[in-house]
Parts: sequence; structure tokens; C-alpha cells
Amino acid sequence: MKICVPSSGKGGLDDLVGQHFGRVPTYTIKDTETNEIGTIENKSEHMGGVGLPPELLSQAGVDVMLCGGLGNKAVQQFEQFGIEVYVGANGTVEEAIMAWEAGKLPKATSENACQSHEHHHHD
Repeated sequence: MKICVPSSGKGGLDDLVGQHFGRVPTYTIKDTETNEIGTIENKSEHMGGVGLPPELLSQAGVDVMLCGGLGNKAVQQFEQFGIEVYVGANGTVEEAIMAWEAGKLPKATSENACQSHEHHHHD
């Protein structure tokens, strides 16, 4: 199983969980079968590239996304690609993974989706 955590910097277990999953520079991925840690650069349309994060992460074989929060539309996009989403991740990537493994992160639902991420922010 591959677990993905949006990362606020270059990625890795010591990096902090990025709180806006679509705009983070990298995603850290842990393969639970091999314990390998990898990173994927965010090249989605949010960062001037192509595609949406759920699509990119699906192509990388991600099964589970751990994040601080995200909008209902994003939750639905991840579900379309067969990726389970859990919310409430914070601290370092490693701490978020440990919290998920301990059953401390709730699965994302329309009830706990972050309403502030439902619309585009206007500057």
C-alpha cells in the first residue's frame, strides 16, 4: 500500500505536512510493504503544470492520502481515482503516518470536508 502526505518543502519523513494539498511543492509517499520513502514533485495545474493532484497521485499508485483538510470536491476527485482520504494530519509527515496507522485520523466525508476549500480564493 502507498500512503501519500502533502509536504510543505522538499518532502521526506521530517518535512511538515502541507496544509493546502493542491499547492504543496511535493508529496511524500511511503510504501508500507517495502518501507521505501519517495517524493513526487507537484506538477499539477495548480502549480502551472497539467492535471489535478488526484490524477497524478493515482498514476503513482497511491492508495491513501493523508492531509490536514480539503474540500468536498477534492474528496470526490480522490474517490474517483480509488484513493482513500483521511483528514486531520499535522506535524511532520512521519507523525501524520503514525497517527493514521494508530487509527487517529478520520476518513474524509462530506461532513468533515473543509468548507473554506470549496471555492477559489480571491486576492
